[in-house]
Amino acid sequence: MKELTETIGRFLTPTIVIGKGVLLGFASNRARIEELLGRKPKEGKWGGGCSYEPQRVRPDYSIGTAVEEAVERTKAALQAEGFGILTEIDIKATLKQKLNADFRKYVILGACNPPLAHRALWTELEIGLLLPCKVIVYEEDGGAVVSAIDPLAAMSIAESPALEEVATTVNAKLRRVVETLRGE
Repeated sequence: MKELTETIGRFLTPTIVIGKGVLLGFASNRARIEELLGRKPKEGKWGGGCSYEPQRVRPDYSIGTAVEEAVERTKAALQAEGFGILTEIDIKATLKQKLNADFRKYVILGACNPPLAHRALWTELEIGLLLPCKVIVYEEDGGAVVSAIDPLAAMSIAESPALEEVATTVNAKLRRVVETLRGE
């Protein structure tokens, strides 16, 4: 596993290793990862299985407001579903400060529902690598776009039916958040 980690680090690939070598990464590293593992990664039992592509996110939802207002509305909708905001990263400000680079308004929210996170962690300790749930809000065409991680796809790499139950619940809550933001 050390060589695998070093190889992944050289490619700067967002690869996740959970349990017995279940991994997720970019297709460009597929052959090298298979060579190091001595096999292909396991297919998942639910949620589409392991992929060589980055984690999928649910479709973007344009909510037609300024990013600042969209962030506040998103936080309120998350709170209504029992999520707290553990992290809020202003990518535009961070890139300006660290690299003096300009970027569109882009905020990453790390949302956590404590009872569900607790269940997930008791089920699979390594699932903390995927927590908290990420929700992004960014500027596009004069409005804001909101997108959230698909917990079913993200947690599928752990191959655990017990996590599937948690992921299904989180997915339903995030879906309600998006519906609230869209005014449905």
